[in-house]
Amino acid sequence: MTTILCIRKDNQVVMAGDGQATLGEAVVFKSHSVKVRRIGNGQIIAGFAGAAADGITLIERLEAKLEKHAYQLKRAAVELAKDWRMDKYLRQLQAFMIVADKDTSLVISGTGEVMEPDDGIIGIGSGGNYAMAAAKALYDIKGLSLEDIANKAMKIAGDIDIYTNHNVIIESIVNE
Repeated sequence: MTTILCIRKDNQVVMAGDGQATLGEAVVFKSHSVKVRRIGNGQIIAGFAGAAADGITLIERLEAKLEKHAYQLKRAAVELAKDWRMDKYLRQLQAFMIVADKDTSLVISGTGEVMEPDDGIIGIGSGGNYAMAAAKALYDIKGLSLEDIANKAMKIAGDIDIYTNHNVIIESIVNE
């Protein structure tokens, strides 16, 4: 239960995640969790929503797939999704992931989906739809950077969703 937002426009991609970690359904356990991080020698941004240990496990598995497949994000994501769907242990993991590199943004799920959005905007987690809707509304406003859009969208999600806070971490990649 969290919010992860990814926005792609022109030559840049930004990923934002809030810091709230809940214990069960009613207790805020930690307010500064890190759910968005760089992987693949800093070339890729990954964010997860769901159980923290499961999300970290998936990121580690994705890193292994990236190394095996020469940092080809789509190939590594498909291989991870196949394993996640087929492996008895991995099938139990309760998380979603967003991954992005300079060219591609993907959602990876435990049911075998690897999806790329048409418009470059992805939201996952309990506040994902709120953040995604806000980002879509702000996307074409002149003068707003992708970081500005991500911050505003995450604030809106944090105001609405009880499992999302305002301690936001943002990572970005600029394709030069």
